[in-house]
Amino acid sequence: MKLLFKLLGIMLVVLVLLAGGLIGYLAITEYRVEPVLPVQITQQQDQIIQDGSELTITSFNIGYASLDQDVDFFMDGGTMSRGISRERVEHNLESIIEYLSSLNSDIYLVQEVDQNSTRSYMIDQRDRIAKAFKDYSSSYGVNYQVGWVPVPLTAPMGRVSSGIQTLSRFTVHDATRIALPSESSWPTRLAHLKRCLLESRIPVSSGKQLVIAHIHLSAFDQGGIIRNQQLSFLQEYARREFAKGNYVVLGGDWNHLLAENPAEKRARLSAVWPDWLQILPEDFLPEFNWAFDESVPSNRSMEAPYNPERSFLVTIDGFLVSPNIEIIQVNNHDLRFKHSDHNPVTLRLRLQPEAYEVEEESDAEI
Repeated sequence: MKLLFKLLGIMLVVLVLLAGGLIGYLAITEYRVEPVLPVQITQQQDQIIQDGSELTITSFNIGYASLDQDVDFFMDGGTMSRGISRERVEHNLESIIEYLSSLNSDIYLVQEVDQNSTRSYMIDQRDRIAKAFKDYSSSYGVNYQVGWVPVPLTAPMGRVSSGIQTLSRFTVHDATRIALPSESSWPTRLAHLKRCLLESRIPVSSGKQLVIAHIHLSAFDQGGIIRNQQLSFLQEYARREFAKGNYVVLGGDWNHLLAENPAEKRARLSAVWPDWLQILPEDFLPEFNWAFDESVPSNRSMEAPYNPERSFLVTIDGFLVSPNIEIIQVNNHDLRFKHSDHNPVTLRLRLQPEAYEVEEESDAEI
């Protein structure tokens, strides 16, 4: 019996030392970056947007090419933290690239793009996507960089380096990583995402700019406290850019319900409503216009592999645009979550300076 207690004591000491060592390692290697950081633009293009022209923008959370229809996720109630195999991740990534290429959009906003991460078998997805879109400028903002995520204990997520990637067939004057509020308590924050807005400033022939604010807001934020801080930041940011006379597009994965009647939908889905899903405040940028598609869900729940009859389906991916942008069409692409836990969404829009300038003059005369 004494020997057993001695062995248990030794094991406890070892576990404490290992846990302390891991926390120390994560603290030393914690991803810390300036609130505003210029990022590199590769494959720069030489094409200017003409004022009044039509554009298409596609947003797609690719789930690091690992969250396909046969996968669940431990944070959603499942057990898995990685793709099924390297071969499956390779296949998913190639299929995603092929589909996005077929859309021939002018701008792409791609979330959950991994670089050399354990969960996606160390495949440099950022480089693979940039090379596949060689006629597009490419910029990348890191939002998740951790030396080792130790959960789940049976199969840890491991090393993670991930971010959001913007591709544009137009000239991008500046690309900037702007930090969003995302701090959780210590030591939890050591293994959490550091959310950001990836800003692209694209010149327009009139001298104005099309400002693309590429976002992927927080999930698994109990009570939505951090997300409310992020929304307040975005509101101030969008109004400031619009006041300069720019065209402003906020697009990506909102991790909020996008619906015409959110309260009604919340009531209808109350029995299966996931804890991570939040409803946007009614007074969030009311002067801007939403572009999303409820006819095809953009996201599925991940407590189990995809089941069209049982999986919780919702729209959380879309765009919010300034009043000087006309929304022509928006549609989600029904890929049945074959290669990601999201479906892509495409917005067709028109920059309309004349209508807005006339409205401004009319208001001034009054």
